[in-house]
Parts: sequence; structure tokens; C-alpha cells
Amino acid sequence: MNFAKLTQMVLTASVMLIVCSLGLKSTLQEITQLSQRGMRFIRSLLAMFIIMPVVAGILVYALSLPPAIEIAFVALAVSPVPPVLPRKALAAGGSRPYVLRLFVAAAMISILFVPVEVELTGIIFGWPARMSLGAIARVVTVSIIAPLGVGLALRRVSPGFAERLSEPLSRFSTLLLIISMLPVLFTQGSAAITLIGNGTLLAIAIFVSVGLIAGNLLGGPNVSDRTVLSLSTASRHPGIAMAIASTNFPDQKLVLPAILLYLIVSALLSWVFLTWFRPKEREGTSGRRSAA
Repeated sequence: MNFAKLTQMVLTASVMLIVCSLGLKSTLQEITQLSQRGMRFIRSLLAMFIIMPVVAGILVYALSLPPAIEIAFVALAVSPVPPVLPRKALAAGGSRPYVLRLFVAAAMISILFVPVEVELTGIIFGWPARMSLGAIARVVTVSIIAPLGVGLALRRVSPGFAERLSEPLSRFSTLLLIISMLPVLFTQGSAAITLIGNGTLLAIAIFVSVGLIAGNLLGGPNVSDRTVLSLSTASRHPGIAMAIASTNFPDQKLVLPAILLYLIVSALLSWVFLTWFRPKEREGTSGRRSAA
């Protein structure tokens, strides 16, 4: 087994354990009933599945970017629901039922929606881009549905054991994720840095910023809901994006560095958003409940 394969296995395991630890703290009742308010749910899906692909298309048309960067942009735009999103949203003050319902619903919808979006973008940009429903289903099942189901099942069978296990498993999976990302940073970091001067960094910053703003505008009057949707819209699934790119464009070697650069910029801008915008917003709106 080569080193790259081992790194990928460790990364996959860490993501699965992160989602499983979330399931250990949750109940099936929190996930059922996708949304008590249909319009809020529709706005959430609009932000995550429609606005970001449109923004990516505009950026690709407006900016003169290398082909590999264009591919990375489009692949990220049609790849919502990163597995680490719920924990980040909950840590930012999101409502657990809303976070879980949005996370699971978007994951299920992406199985059908992502192949359609890949097909449409291939037609629009003249690329031979395709992604089978089965391939997306495998990624979503492995990274989201299966580990979440295991966590929920353990909590149902043994709530006490699940409660004791959740925090240690969460810490261990986070450490494992950091360890698995280090080789990627070492091998792809220099390539990602070379992309900064050709417009890629600006395009990524615009892409993430629009996602944060769109989620905030469409999240309704409740501060925590807006925060959750902002993070959900700006955050994309790097595993699905890489699957799309590697399946359709295996010779484009700069796609992975571009996705790595996106992850870094997204993390930084999300931190700025949570640090500066949300606390100020809360001062004037704390205590309000969602009416949308």
C-alpha cells in the first residue's frame, strides 16, 4: 500500500468518526420532520444547491482562470454538505435540530441533485463532465449516512455508553483529521501557493464571501439559523469535488491544490465572519425566534 492510499484511508476514517460522534449525541427525532417551516427549508436548499453553482459560473465566465481552476470551482460549487459542517455549525451556536435536519436532508438530496448539476455544467461549459448517481451515493453514504446511522443506533441501544463515547471519539477523530491533512499540506501546499497570483485567490474569496452573505440573507430572522445557513452555503464537500474532478479530468493536476486553497480561504473567512459579524448581529437580535 502506497503512502497516498494510506493517507486517503486515514482521512476517510477520520471523517466517518467525526460524523459518527455527531450521531452519538443526537436522536432520530431531531433529524425527522425535515423542517417545521417549509419556506425556511426551501431557502436553505436554494442557497446551497442553486446560488453557489450560479456564482461559480459567473466567476468562470468573468475571470480568465486556468482550466484546472475552473474545473475545481465548478466541482466545489456542485458539491455541498461537507461532513465536518454540523460540528462547526453547532459550535457557532446553531440549533441542533435545524443543523441535523439540514445536514441530512441536503446529503440525501445531493445524491440526486449533484449528477444533474454536473451534467448541466458539462453542457454549459462544453466539458465532457459526467458523474453517476451511484458514485455520488457511495461518497455520501460512506462519509455521512452510514457513520451517522451507526452513531444514532448506538445511542438508541445504549444512551449512556453513547454519551460517554461521543466526546473522546470527537477529539480523536479531529486529531486524526489533522494528522491525515498534514501530508496533503506538505505535498500540495507549494502548488497551492503558486495559484495565489493568477486570480484564483480572489475568485475563491469572492466565492466564499458570497456564500456567507447569501446564507445570512436567506436564513430568516433568527441569528443562529442565519449562521448555520451561512456556513452551510459557503462550505463545500472536498471529497465529492475531488471525485467529480478525478473522474472527468484525471490529467488536471492543479485541481487538488485549488481545492486545498479553497479549504484554507474558506476556514479563514468563516472565522472572520463568526468573529466579527455574528456577535455584533446578536447584540441587536438576541432572543428573537424564527418567524419564517
